[in-house]
Amino acid sequence: GTPQKYDPTFKGPIYDRGCTDIICCVLLVVAIVGYVVVGVVAWTHGDPRKVIYPTDSRGQFCGQQGTSNEYVFHGRRSPASPERPSPASSHPVQICVSKCPDRYLTYLTASGDLEYYRQFCVPEFKNLQKNPIQVLKDKECPAMLIPSTPLARRCFPAIQAKKGVIMVGNETTYDNGQGQRRNVTELLEGAKKANVVLEARQLAMKIFEDYTVSWYWIIIGLVIAMVASLIFIVLLRFLAGIMVWVMIVMVILVLGYGIFHCYMEYAKLKGEAGSDVSLKDLGFQTDLRVYLHLRQTWLAFMIILCIVELVIILLLIFLRKRILIAIALIKEASRAVGHIMMSLLFPLCTFFLLCLCIAYWASTAVFLSTSNEAIYKVFNETACQFSGQTCNPETFNTSNVTKLCPDAQCLFAFYGGETAYHKYLIVLQFFNVFMFFWLANFVIALGQVTLAGAFASYYWAFKKPDDMPAFPLFSAFGRALRYHTGSLAFGSLILAIVQVIRVTLEYLDHRLKAADNKFAKFLLSCLKCCFWCLEKFIKFLNRNAYIMIAVYGTNFCTSARNAFFLLMRNIIRVAVLDKVTDFLFFLGKLLIVGSVGILAFFFFTQRIKLVQDTAPSLNYYWVPILTVIVGSYLIAHGFFSVYGMCVDTLFLCFLEDLERNDGSAEKPYFMSPDLKKLLKKTNKGQPNA
Repeated sequence: GTPQKYDPTFKGPIYDRGCTDIICCVLLVVAIVGYVVVGVVAWTHGDPRKVIYPTDSRGQFCGQQGTSNEYVFHGRRSPASPERPSPASSHPVQICVSKCPDRYLTYLTASGDLEYYRQFCVPEFKNLQKNPIQVLKDKECPAMLIPSTPLARRCFPAIQAKKGVIMVGNETTYDNGQGQRRNVTELLEGAKKANVVLEARQLAMKIFEDYTVSWYWIIIGLVIAMVASLIFIVLLRFLAGIMVWVMIVMVILVLGYGIFHCYMEYAKLKGEAGSDVSLKDLGFQTDLRVYLHLRQTWLAFMIILCIVELVIILLLIFLRKRILIAIALIKEASRAVGHIMMSLLFPLCTFFLLCLCIAYWASTAVFLSTSNEAIYKVFNETACQFSGQTCNPETFNTSNVTKLCPDAQCLFAFYGGETAYHKYLIVLQFFNVFMFFWLANFVIALGQVTLAGAFASYYWAFKKPDDMPAFPLFSAFGRALRYHTGSLAFGSLILAIVQVIRVTLEYLDHRLKAADNKFAKFLLSCLKCCFWCLEKFIKFLNRNAYIMIAVYGTNFCTSARNAFFLLMRNIIRVAVLDKVTDFLFFLGKLLIVGSVGILAFFFFTQRIKLVQDTAPSLNYYWVPILTVIVGSYLIAHGFFSVYGMCVDTLFLCFLEDLERNDGSAEKPYFMSPDLKKLLKKTNKGQPNA
């Protein structure tokens, strides 16, 4: 690319700018309107109760407000012929009940408990004097009851293990309603997952109790993490150079020790039997420890470490100046953040908008997935030509089906639908996912452009901070929304398309796990790798394009091209700055999260004597500790994301400054005195500037 030329009218972020990428702006508005329409349609047709509440055999919800029948009981009919059960008999009876059964009971032997048994029969069953055989034949009651436990508004067999013996209701066998005894282990597979969920619910209750008694201490821990993050960013202004050089020296020392250790192992194996066998003669071994007994292995390690050590020393010799520039930019970024303190709170705005996107996507997805209608099908005991066909329970008793198949019933089967809306539900779900990625990326892009505009106004202020605008953050936010919504929509659209493709590939990979097509799996793995790399590259390109948009007000393509060529003209500086900042951010997060985590550990385990009586009594002390650690990481990440955007913005402005200006009275440098001193540059006529 061509280096930037001097522009006498350029004095920092351009205020007299026009709208960019208007077509993409219009496209985003239309897509948002369509997204709202999809949400309204989903909310009109959807019913989240289908996720929360179970249904009986008629498709009616259990546990509705104003009803006492909270749970659904799954009972099985007694087949007319145990050897050849019919489709109707294998279809479970689902009945809404007020409580789950607490005893073993069969209808044939429940003569004294019929009043208790009736609550597990269909609501229409009233005649307790009816012949039991006829009741089972008419499918009005289940053939048997089993002691059950309520879970997620459903009744599951109450399985327990006593001394290694599986039992249900203190029994190891049960009557299946046909006079046959069955082992309770036959119920184990069906209720195994239910018991896991039950144990998980008990664990969740204990965790909730821990949160209720420790939430204020968790907040105090997070406040400490926030203060520590702020202090670390301030200290970077003074300690960045020391930290970087200490890191470099430590790396050299560690590699030096590695070389020494390899040499000692190499010398120690001299003369030992089998140590002189070459790697080629030994071949491939599954036990990797075998290679550690060969002199050639340690010689290879020593040579590799020597080469790495030599490369690092040569890089330090030739890139020393660029490392100093990176350190100076990091110090300058700390000063910029200090002058625009509101920037540290701006991630809260981005976080709030992202939460709105997630909430709208999740609620729309739930309503779309519950938009299906109840489907009823014909179930019968004997052979019938209508078996398995859809039916309407309201008109079923007056239809020809009951005349041709007297024992047929119209029962709830599943949720579905055959209208145009139901056929295109998968398309609407795909659109919902796509819009979520687009809007989420747009919100992130808006935050990046806003921060870039604010920090660019700091760099291009000739007298810092006197020449800065009064409210740089709000000014940058207003410019981004007013002029560059289309450019942000363009960049986020490209990224969203790639992310949707990646999600699709992950879905296909999940579906192909059971398949034995190795070529398809290999091709899919290659595609996943390529699109992962593409997503990383687009994120890098977008980030720098947004900085150019914030400074110059150009459209997305022009900004991306100018940023890319500017970075390519300074590729070594880019690489050095990237690695130095990555190290500092890693060190900062490790220091903050580790310090706060250790403090939380000693506090919640009551190992600090001064506050031993203050620490709450907990079921699991790791609950608040993990919460504090995760929260501290998120807080530190939020602070460092602002700092990282500041470093990247100042770096691009610094490169532009070097290309546009030469230090003359007409074209003075805007960089800080430290950077000018480091580069041995001055503004002519202003020796101390």
